[in-house]
Amino acid sequence: MVQSAFHIGSAEFKNRVLVASGTFGYGDECTDAVDISRLGGIITKSLSMKPRDGNPPPRIVETTGGMLNSIGLANIGVHRFIAEKLPFLRTVEVTLIVNIAASTVDEYCAVVDLLEGEDGIDGYEINISCPNVKEGGLNFGTNCQMTAEITRRVRARTKRPLFIKLTPNVTHIADFARAAADEGADAVSVMNTLIGMAINARTRRPILSTVTGGLSGPAVKPVALAKVYEASRAVKIPVIGIGGITCGVDAIEFLLAGAIAVQVGTANFLDPAAGVRIAGEMTAFCEEQKVADMSTLVGALDARTGVSVLDSWL
Repeated sequence: MVQSAFHIGSAEFKNRVLVASGTFGYGDECTDAVDISRLGGIITKSLSMKPRDGNPPPRIVETTGGMLNSIGLANIGVHRFIAEKLPFLRTVEVTLIVNIAASTVDEYCAVVDLLEGEDGIDGYEINISCPNVKEGGLNFGTNCQMTAEITRRVRARTKRPLFIKLTPNVTHIADFARAAADEGADAVSVMNTLIGMAINARTRRPILSTVTGGLSGPAVKPVALAKVYEASRAVKIPVIGIGGITCGVDAIEFLLAGAIAVQVGTANFLDPAAGVRIAGEMTAFCEEQKVADMSTLVGALDARTGVSVLDSWL
């Protein structure tokens, strides 16, 4: 039996595969396709104080090896989540992390204040890195001082585990991981999508209504591995890896780069059971490699230091 369970603060995870925010709804929509209790955890779709319609279509387009989206944080709002989604989620034996998005620091705090009165929530992931909204999002996630302020103010409101989701659209993600860690975050999620765009040459127009969107899928995996490697060397808190994971070996690579666990995102659009499958493939890999405890793989990359460009700013 391979040991794959782990914890971050008070949150216990039965394995090292979580589903990423925005790719699995609120969990209840996927129960016909997969036994969600077999996941390590669910990160809900982002919640804001009021419902959001998101951006106008077209807001998704396939690209080579990936997908561009410009959903714009469409969601039902925290009040409907509490009334309509949370009662079901309390009945499922799976760790629940609520992702929160906001246009202001006060809104982050207000949403957390509302959720603090509810049972069945194991932690929060604060989204400061969405590339598809005009207010908040990258304006917060590309500013170290704002990253620190949001972390500090939310930290003061809860003892539940607090994850900060970081953007790769910065020069040094290590600086942002440190800003979150220094203000009390329990973990950082690395990474959100890369800014990208797609063009229709015949119409000479961008395909997405917002011109640019967030690129995800296998095309971004090499970037994500490097960001996880960088962040995990900069901070002592856990790093959760995200970016183009489609199989168990992909996930193992993220553990070797320094991630304590992974989130599966775009693969869920092809197969809602991808997370459960990948968790099984990770176990099979460990059995094959005679690894009894998956934690021994975290940060176990056999790489020379002082030869990567990252070493110049770490």
